[in-house]
Amino acid sequence: MKPDELLYPAPKGLYCAKGDFYIDPVQPVERALITHGHSDHARAGHGHVLATRETLDIMRVRYGDPFCGASQIASFGETIAINEARIRFHPAGHVLGSAQISVEAYGTRVVVSGDYKRRPDPTCTPFEPVLCDVFITEATFGLPVFHHPNDEREINRLLLSLKQFPERSHVVGAYALGKAQRLIALLRRQGYDAPVHIHGALAKLCEYYQGQGIDLGEIRPATLGRESRQDFAGAIIIGPPSAFADRWARRFADPLAVFASGWMLIRQRAKQRGVELPLVISDHCDWAELTQTIKEITPSEVWVTHGREEALVRWCELQGIPARPLHLVGYDDEGE
Repeated sequence: MKPDELLYPAPKGLYCAKGDFYIDPVQPVERALITHGHSDHARAGHGHVLATRETLDIMRVRYGDPFCGASQIASFGETIAINEARIRFHPAGHVLGSAQISVEAYGTRVVVSGDYKRRPDPTCTPFEPVLCDVFITEATFGLPVFHHPNDEREINRLLLSLKQFPERSHVVGAYALGKAQRLIALLRRQGYDAPVHIHGALAKLCEYYQGQGIDLGEIRPATLGRESRQDFAGAIIIGPPSAFADRWARRFADPLAVFASGWMLIRQRAKQRGVELPLVISDHCDWAELTQTIKEITPSEVWVTHGREEALVRWCELQGIPARPLHLVGYDDEGE
């Protein structure tokens, strides 16, 4: 069968008529398959949700219970029949529990990447290439200008700044799910063993990650109770980007503004946010990783979604691979 008869964009998201379900729908639907726990992909209010155990847990942490009518766990590699379609979840390497979703019927297989990355991450299962007829890839950093540096180099820049400015608290902006926990784990791998202080918005998710056996070391709340401003001098404090818009980040000792994101490669973005130390640490593929992944999977066709679609489509065409943009709406870079 033709791939666009198996899966196609609809107003509520990618829809599979053979299975009568949506993947990462942007509005409540009767049956939703969810790739990962970021809020632009995992919304509350669906009738039935199929996702990995970790993604279901994360949705429960973020939305409370019940966040849907009913839920079902999908284990990596397990085949699940939904009407005329066969479904498999495969690791995406984006955040804890993140998955690509393979949809197959009548000899045609389409793989939806969700958000994914190819770099090693101590906090989640690595990306698994899956051969398919159509690969639906994100393109958050789908421009040739995006070449992200080595993660260890960026962490060492933060550690060097701590040595150079021991009188200053280093306040790091990092998204609550995935980025914050990965940042802490990378710090631990580079030998940083001091307590890391976190904003309250990160506490439940960090606790969940630790409950899944991910070593984040000693974590303390970033609150000014008995501690004075000066007690945070030389400390690393991590909070969500939204916290930097209020007075929270200015409560600490001579705060040095740090932000961890693939977007920090663009100097103007860092300048607009008032970031003194931009860390280019991304939970998405850069241009070279996107194109290498397509070469590795060797799909017959590529569909590109939520990101810089046109450049990657053009690259595919130059490689002799039919490609098209899906122009899906409702997705952003929350995980970045």
